[in-house]
Amino acid sequence: MEKRTLDEFKERCKAFGLKITPQRIAIYQEILNSSNHPSAEAIYRNIREAHPNISFDTVNRTLLTLAEMGFIQVVEGSGDVRRFDSNAEPHHHLRCNQCGAIIDFYNRKYDQLEIPKEIQGKFSVNKIRVVLEGICSSCQENLKE
Repeated sequence: MEKRTLDEFKERCKAFGLKITPQRIAIYQEILNSSNHPSAEAIYRNIREAHPNISFDTVNRTLLTLAEMGFIQVVEGSGDVRRFDSNAEPHHHLRCNQCGAIIDFYNRKYDQLEIPKEIQGKFSVNKIRVVLEGICSSCQENLKE
């Protein structure tokens, strides 16, 4: 997985005309160090002790801005809260319908899915992301017990 540096983050913020605040840095570092596709609420809970004046709205807006900047991705789920992913490389997700875990996986065939003919010319596809939903191995084991 490609890890972006704090210097790259600061440069990109400047290019987008954003101030480099301790709160933005904390939010970025929290998502970068997370491997479980956290929600805005989870990130807010994890950084509010170090930044007691930060609001949930600030965390949420900053995450959406980071996604617009291309530093993170928004992971949408079926009826679940919006979650975020710091892995900017092309990849796909396995989502457990039982526990909500989201697991990255890589598949070159999925990266190169053929666009259906009925869509070609009507829609310009710029990213392909496949989400497979089911029950993870941990939840399957728990169901057996």
